[in-house]
Amino acid sequence: MGRYFPVPYFSVSNFSVSKTRNKEMLTEKLETEKYGTGKYTRRITRRIKMGYLVLVRHGQARMFEKDSDQLSPLGEEQARSLARFWIRQGVNFDEVYSGTLVRQRRTAEIAGECFVQSGLEWPQLQTTPELNEYDSVGIINNLIPSLAERDSAFRVLAEAFEKNRDTPERNRHFQKMFEVVTSVWLGGELEIEDVESWRSFQSRVRSAIKRIISGQGSGRRVAVFTSGGVIGLTVQNVLNAPERSALEINWRVRNSSMTEFVFSRDRLSLDSFNTTPHLDDQDLRSYR
Repeated sequence: MGRYFPVPYFSVSNFSVSKTRNKEMLTEKLETEKYGTGKYTRRITRRIKMGYLVLVRHGQARMFEKDSDQLSPLGEEQARSLARFWIRQGVNFDEVYSGTLVRQRRTAEIAGECFVQSGLEWPQLQTTPELNEYDSVGIINNLIPSLAERDSAFRVLAEAFEKNRDTPERNRHFQKMFEVVTSVWLGGELEIEDVESWRSFQSRVRSAIKRIISGQGSGRRVAVFTSGGVIGLTVQNVLNAPERSALEINWRVRNSSMTEFVFSRDRLSLDSFNTTPHLDDQDLRSYR
């Protein structure tokens, strides 16, 4: 089982946090109309059916293996467990999206296969690289060596990870090293030409989420299969929390967990974060 990473507390008193069962929102606006030689103002109230968006983190991947962008057997079972939970709950979707990474796409495909095998409809999967995880491979292969050359304290962390690469302490040492290097990456303190910057990652994720929620029709139900960094950034944006909290949130996101929102075309509200009701067996839970 993965390590617990605490998420800092942010007050949400200024943000709307709705329940997905209440999928309607009242809006009001004032309209002024001419009447003869004068004008009058009337208040118009409209009832808008809110959409439902769930961001699903991919199932467990084959971390530290040569081809790490593949689901592990546990990751495949996590995807099936999620689909079976949705089927039992009578959940359905109008649209399904994923990034182009194999672990993201395959999680969505397994869920869809379960629906089809149960005689239920599953929308055609739409993929876009905008929903891919940040460039962790570039950070590991390029940014870590560069930072180790410049920073002796970080070099100690990198060397400790290498010494423990094949031990049970591997995950712990990797996390300590990776938290530091991603913090440097987010702050723009060290930019490498071949590594996607934080600003670029931030821009493409915001663009993808905005495009999805701005689609035609109200009350749309949308599933997005993506990664922890995308989920952390989206939650941080919705709560208007400090930028660095995006990574803190990211560390907490479980494999195959659901983070739910309600939305209209110009509004996105957090409903739940990192839930795994489909993983009632503790052995099915993982962070990496």
